[in-house]
Amino acid sequence: MELDVPDLATVNTKGVTDIAGLPRLKSLWAETIGDPRVCVAVLDGPVDQSHPCFEGANLTSLPTLVSEVAGSGLMSGHGTHITSTIFGQHGSPVTGIAPGCRGLLVPVFSDNRKRKLSQMDLARAINQAVEAGAHIINVSGGELSQSGEADPILVNAVRFCNDEGVLIVAAAGNNGCECLHVPAALPSVLAVGAMNAQGLPIDYSNWGQTYQTQGILAPGENILGAEPGGGTSLRSGTSFATPLVSGIVALLLSIQLLQGEKPDPHAVREAILKSALPCNPEMGEDCRRFLAGSLNISGAYTLITKGELAEVSDQNSEEVVIQPSEAIDPSSQESALQSSEIGIQAAEAINSESTPITIQNSGNPMRVTSNNVATVDASSDNSGNVVPSGDCGCEGGTVASSVTPSNAPMSLVYAIGIIGYDFGTEARRDSFKQLMPFVRSDNYQPFPENPPEDRDFFLVPANPYDAKQMVNYLRTAFDSEGNPQTPTYEDIPEAASLIWTLNLELTPIYAIEPQSPFALAVYKCLADFLQGQVLDKENEDYVERVAIPGVLTGRTVTLFSGQVVPVIEPLNTRGMYAWKVQQIITDVMRSIHEQVTEGATPITTQQEAEVKYSLENFLMRIYYDLRNLGQTSQERAQNFAATNIFQAADALVKVLSNQSRTWVTSESQAVTMQLDSFNVERSPFCRKDSDCWDVKIKFFDPENTDRAKRVMRYTIDVSDIMPVTLGSVRMWDES
Repeated sequence: MELDVPDLATVNTKGVTDIAGLPRLKSLWAETIGDPRVCVAVLDGPVDQSHPCFEGANLTSLPTLVSEVAGSGLMSGHGTHITSTIFGQHGSPVTGIAPGCRGLLVPVFSDNRKRKLSQMDLARAINQAVEAGAHIINVSGGELSQSGEADPILVNAVRFCNDEGVLIVAAAGNNGCECLHVPAALPSVLAVGAMNAQGLPIDYSNWGQTYQTQGILAPGENILGAEPGGGTSLRSGTSFATPLVSGIVALLLSIQLLQGEKPDPHAVREAILKSALPCNPEMGEDCRRFLAGSLNISGAYTLITKGELAEVSDQNSEEVVIQPSEAIDPSSQESALQSSEIGIQAAEAINSESTPITIQNSGNPMRVTSNNVATVDASSDNSGNVVPSGDCGCEGGTVASSVTPSNAPMSLVYAIGIIGYDFGTEARRDSFKQLMPFVRSDNYQPFPENPPEDRDFFLVPANPYDAKQMVNYLRTAFDSEGNPQTPTYEDIPEAASLIWTLNLELTPIYAIEPQSPFALAVYKCLADFLQGQVLDKENEDYVERVAIPGVLTGRTVTLFSGQVVPVIEPLNTRGMYAWKVQQIITDVMRSIHEQVTEGATPITTQQEAEVKYSLENFLMRIYYDLRNLGQTSQERAQNFAATNIFQAADALVKVLSNQSRTWVTSESQAVTMQLDSFNVERSPFCRKDSDCWDVKIKFFDPENTDRAKRVMRYTIDVSDIMPVTLGSVRMWDES
């Protein structure tokens, strides 16, 4: 049976791509219009779910950093159109490709021009979609990247998708060059370029080298879609080719379910790439622009139903702004240049009826509305600005049961970073400046109540941005013994006005919000962490990093810079740890000296320096190589394993000091072992209602690579706010 296609005569039928006319699509629809067990996540602008085309659609919105509802803004139009291409109900004003599938709406592009999208925030949204059950993630946007490299956090998020069997379908970009966009160019992603009604690549569709093996061309000219407020429009660009492919993938997954098979998005990806229609060199076209070929629904269907698939191959790959991928109309050049304040620096292109041009500081898509008037949409920024722990020793924060909201499961975080603070507004900053006492000009310490008469210093106003001064002020809430001076957290002056942040280097990733009944204890813990961070690095109490367990509240905070970050709430101080590197080194060296066997050569000063270097190198590699948001189960397991190792001084002594048997100092055995690999994978064995991960850490002898590697293995359950190790830490040698 073939379903009706809405009459387009009232819109603008000239040049409209007939979605229902795609070869083999009606036959697919005769079998399924999408199985509700197949989930497609749309990472885009806000969506107007009140549009008639979504009546009856199975759509769920996830809370993100973009909290606004859909309006008449540029990104709302983009997100609503993209979503309707997949989920528009048949018989409505917009016919979607897979209207029977389940949809997750994950807003990442904002109508607010000040709110831009970083690769880190895109990674956060990807992780969120995977955790929510997505099989396919549609990203109709990207950032220009000549090399195809991306921020390691985004690389890790894409790798996490691949490991979990989730397929990212992303736009190839509209720069009209042999260039790449991320995430489309990252391994295991399916990149989508745009072609016109004649099956030829549109001039502005990118054709970088990576796309030759992982990119597909799909119709991307004059695609009909929904507009906020109930109307429809035609749009062109790789943005609008991408949801066509996502919808086809969803239908093929639904076919797999009909056959009694488990849906395999990466097998479908491989089928689409293998069945792609190749370029015909006799047409006189540059075959590189065809990528791996043009979408062949019939061929992909045949491969899926006959099972003639090879395993999907993965590749190794690793500026930092994501933007919607569209094309512009030449009549809109003036408007495009006027909108360059949004910060877009991508070279976009015009429609196929004109000669391609390059417009700097724009990125404005063509939109042909029902009255045949071309208007301009803007996209997110591509300026490079990224816009579209040991026990803390705090008292009173011991045991509190984890409380799960009744309406939804907790979204847990276990993240590693450094503590920071923010004021949000100039008024809040000034209020701190007025409350903080004057300081001495010579060492910027608080001015004493009874200063000496013969002093060679003068008083200066406090600087709220000076962390040392801020620590001194914050700690006035506690006496010399560390006991609170006030009965509750709310009684501390300006306590609620300070925004605590957890940072990856200089970038805040979370705001930390103490909440009763342990708010006072958490506040003290954070102040202690900050105090440790401002100490000299040689001090044993110097804090290198902290580990923070918490619950995502679903709220966001806008920092003074304009950056929006999610708020996490530590339920208590349990699990809040400080990485005190010098203290660990001291403990390790003490243990090494104590464990030198009778008659053995004592460790020399040079060897001691080597062990210290090895320890510091190990801890830095753990932090930088595994840097993540602590959001997914896998990331929480990684971070807890790293923190747990940090606390296990005895284990570090045995491994890093190469004490496999006794302390020896022969030329055949190095003084210290070095980190070889740190792998985390889902455990095949776990308790009921738990979330278990096996962590395997290997160390090698740098002076004798033939020597057996030392292995440490953990099994970690991350189902609760505070992860726990199951059983004991296991250690063995492995050849």
